[in-house]
Amino acid sequence: MIRTTFDKLREVKDKLPKGSSAVIAEELGLTADDVRDFFRGTASGDSGYHLEPGPNGGIVTLDNTRILEVALRIVWLKENGL
Repeated sequence: MIRTTFDKLREVKDKLPKGSSAVIAEELGLTADDVRDFFRGTASGDSGYHLEPGPNGGIVTLDNTRILEVALRIVWLKENGL
């Protein structure tokens, strides 16, 4: 489980190259809309995504970190020119 702020998730999303939602979705067997909903804060159902009011856009608790882990890997690859 990870607790972070919504603003921090948006920072990760803003660093992703264009088309990354589809790449993440394909790798994880999700739809691109599922990935976009994750970063919009509208993930629902059994996503393990909980948003509570708070500073910096609110506090996000992630029970399932798969989307974030793949997104961070893509950002790292981009930033390191790989």
